[in-house]
Amino acid sequence: MFDSNSNSQYTDASIITLKDLEAVRKRPGMYIGNTHGGSDSSGGLYLLLKEVIDNAIDEFRNHYGNVIEIDINNNIISVRDYGRGIPQEKLATTVSVLHTSAKFDSKVFKKSIGLNGVGIKAVNALSTYFRVVSYREGKQKEVIFNCGKLKEDYPTTESDKQGTLIEFTPDNTIFEDIDYKDEYVQNMISNYCYLNTGLTIMYKNKKYYSRNGLLDLLNATLNSEDVLYPIIHLKAYDIELAFTHTNQSRDYYYSFVNGQYTPQGGTHQAALKESIARTIKEFYNKNQEPNDIRNGLVAAINVNIEEPEFEAQTKVKLGSRYVEKGGATVNKFISEFVEKTVDDYLHKNSETANILLQKIQDSERERKEIAVITKKDRVTAKKISLRNSKLRDCRIHYNDLKGDLRTETSIFITEGNSASGSITKIRNVETQAVFSLRGKPLNSFTGTKQEILRNQEFMLLRAALNIEDGLDGLRYNKVIIATDADVDGMHIRLLLMTFFLQYFPDLVKKGHVYILETPLFRVRNKKQTLYCYTEEERQKAINTLKPNPEITRFKGLGEISASEFAVFIGKEIRLRQMTLRKEDGVINDMLAFYMGKNTDHRRDFIINNLVVDEEML
Repeated sequence: MFDSNSNSQYTDASIITLKDLEAVRKRPGMYIGNTHGGSDSSGGLYLLLKEVIDNAIDEFRNHYGNVIEIDINNNIISVRDYGRGIPQEKLATTVSVLHTSAKFDSKVFKKSIGLNGVGIKAVNALSTYFRVVSYREGKQKEVIFNCGKLKEDYPTTESDKQGTLIEFTPDNTIFEDIDYKDEYVQNMISNYCYLNTGLTIMYKNKKYYSRNGLLDLLNATLNSEDVLYPIIHLKAYDIELAFTHTNQSRDYYYSFVNGQYTPQGGTHQAALKESIARTIKEFYNKNQEPNDIRNGLVAAINVNIEEPEFEAQTKVKLGSRYVEKGGATVNKFISEFVEKTVDDYLHKNSETANILLQKIQDSERERKEIAVITKKDRVTAKKISLRNSKLRDCRIHYNDLKGDLRTETSIFITEGNSASGSITKIRNVETQAVFSLRGKPLNSFTGTKQEILRNQEFMLLRAALNIEDGLDGLRYNKVIIATDADVDGMHIRLLLMTFFLQYFPDLVKKGHVYILETPLFRVRNKKQTLYCYTEEERQKAINTLKPNPEITRFKGLGEISASEFAVFIGKEIRLRQMTLRKEDGVINDMLAFYMGKNTDHRRDFIINNLVVDEEML
């Protein structure tokens, strides 16, 4: 709202010029995305590490050094490569002045990851400790920075080493927590190795290496029981493709450019989706629907492009139209490769071709069966949606074509009106929506597909998320399950997780599903209030506020006032991302055990693994 009585004056003095790396520290989101900390695998904390590794990868891709050493110890992150070493005369400038880079010269770095001369400077600006040592041509040069400001510039000395060492400590006044999760770091490192065969990465004394590139990636991420035919692995100059079909619904893609993971796809992923469906349809010469052909497809593609264009510094989506200046378009390059190699493969491997045809026919039959159900139910769903008082929507959505805040959009799925009421009162109406469940949802593992599709609660949830026809229309970047931390709340959480895994696994695989962590205790005295999420935090708070602070145990979200909730869903929000890893076992087997009808087995498991907390007796 416009305030005509405001005392602020818009004058020449209002115009501020930020120098050097001040802009990065002032607006870190422009350069690295969010600053949520270690709980968000797609957040800025991991981008800092990635920006440093990218430079080492560029050395390897230009045939200098095939080993990278990474370590994280006491919030000091170190990355050591054995490439050419940063030119030493401009070492301090290279890591501290924006838009300074050798990568503007494509002759020196051809088809590299780094593009704009920004990444490593952002790491420097957002670190309280930033050290660079360059080993080059028999010389060693070292500089140290604090929050982007040069603190030490040591004289050049003799050295027989080669390469670059970078150490940094992220600024804890910018990031919510500096806690790198090993599983996220290991996944990042594994992807680097899959995309750079011959590269060895050492992390915490463990060796990461890939001989077969994207074939190894799919073997590591897929369970053999789900794969319908042997993974097809195809390679040519500047392009690599691996794919298979599984018994799951919908298609899923891992897309990369110059070894850079692009989770939001882009022109290369769109070209792959279109060309692979067209090629397979022409091979069988049948009137097949593209979605039936792609149903169950899991594919990984990497293309090398000269001076790629990404949507932002975070490089999550490719926008390039051309492979290189004066060359073919990305669409034509990928289409011609797919048309030739996939068609040849299917002609030479009739057993695979027969299995694939059966999968397509099964998908077509299932689609038609579901269409009969959903045709009637869509009308019902629209009528229900019009009078749905359980959804409190926000103004900005993830599927908006433009907008800097679209990635900040979220929807809280709550149990009952009391919890949703508190969140609704203090939420950010621009980016935060609330969906209130009416009691416990159905068990979508034991229920039939017809029951689940016709269930009013799930019907409304699908409509709210807009995922009926895939994730392209997803309205919220983060789908947050917000249930009580009691037995009933945990049960509802499991039922929702089962629904997403059964019917919308891509929502989980693409990192959109989260669990909201809320405090179990409030510890306070007359001067200070502390919220505690664990027993350890409670004990620490008691020691801090002693003697005899007041202790409240929250039994449900409804007990937390709206003013308190403002903290828990605002800047201090704690989220746990729901992830899928192969070592978790076959998803169907896991769900069958925890959510199936094997009551006796679960009872025995609970009895044999029960831990009694004597303090609660």
